[in-house]
Amino acid sequence: MNNKLKEVALVFFKLGCFAFGGPAAHIAMMEDEVVEKRKWLTRDSFLDLIGTTNLIPGPNSTEMTMHCGYERAGKKGLFVAGISFIFPAIVITALLAYLYVKYGELPEVAPFIFGIKPAVLAIIASAVLKLGKKAVKTTELTVLGVLVLIVTLFGVNEIVALLSAGILGTLYFYIKEKRISTLNSFSPMLFSSSLGFALTKLSTLKVFLVFLKVGAILYGSGYVLFAYLDAELVTRGWLTRTELIDAIAVGQFTPGPVLSTSTFIGYQLSGFTGALAATAGMFLPSFLFVLILNPFIPKMRNSKMLRYFLDAVNVAAVAVMLSVLIVMTKETLLDWRGIVIALIAAILVFKTKVSPIWIIIMGSLFGYILIKFI
Repeated sequence: MNNKLKEVALVFFKLGCFAFGGPAAHIAMMEDEVVEKRKWLTRDSFLDLIGTTNLIPGPNSTEMTMHCGYERAGKKGLFVAGISFIFPAIVITALLAYLYVKYGELPEVAPFIFGIKPAVLAIIASAVLKLGKKAVKTTELTVLGVLVLIVTLFGVNEIVALLSAGILGTLYFYIKEKRISTLNSFSPMLFSSSLGFALTKLSTLKVFLVFLKVGAILYGSGYVLFAYLDAELVTRGWLTRTELIDAIAVGQFTPGPVLSTSTFIGYQLSGFTGALAATAGMFLPSFLFVLILNPFIPKMRNSKMLRYFLDAVNVAAVAVMLSVLIVMTKETLLDWRGIVIALIAAILVFKTKVSPIWIIIMGSLFGYILIKFI
């Protein structure tokens, strides 16, 4: 393995071990590592990756690791980055699945998670500010970003908001430039797969195919994942809803992507081979989407029309991150302990150069102390 691949593996393995708080927090930590510290990408290029990643199915933060790996070390870097990022979550989730199946309950981790949530708020806020400065290039883009923020806070689907912003921005800037050429049509190619097989009893192949289907069409957060898996697994009688809720909880409180839930469920359904099959099925589409999409991103910048579209989508993506931050803040800062941890984290993020990873560790320890002893 050459030096660049080793560097990619170490960076994203480290992120995979400490990436708590959901995609917005993961991307914020990634920005600190690959833009701020290592200068692998400019902030503009990083923004382009965020914008395009938001438009394809799959876990955004995991796909961002693949894009960054591709930019640093080519196609091999794509696979090394993605695998390194999801590996810690898969191992931890598989271990928890074993304990759950064997003993029927999960370890008590709530006090540690309590402190992580307010800590990541400051990390996300820092990334929103830095990326926002690059994304908000004109007054028109500012207005577009505010509109996206408002509609997402009112519950409009993130993908709909992003695509609508892209189309609206493209039309506006096209008309402003008074180009005569015919507008290209930008429409999302969302595809739905019906695998069309009768699932009478579970096998490794069937587990793989079900999770491949979900991974290929999944947009949105862990709540959307819950709905997909509920339809695919609970309605078929493969899992009870309680077991599914426990599985989603595991994905939420382990580091890395919440889609590591697939590992947990695969183990429940078909043991160790089921865990491997479910994980492979869930993440394989993301590797393929990024492999196909990444080479086209520089070409998008070279096309005037696509550049308008990408600028609009980028500012919309930052607005979506801000929307997530606002919602998370309302859900997290419910008592004085959370507020104290959030304030300490904010001071560390904005007034020092402490790594986000250490801030998350600090938040976790403070959460444990405040819950257990105060």
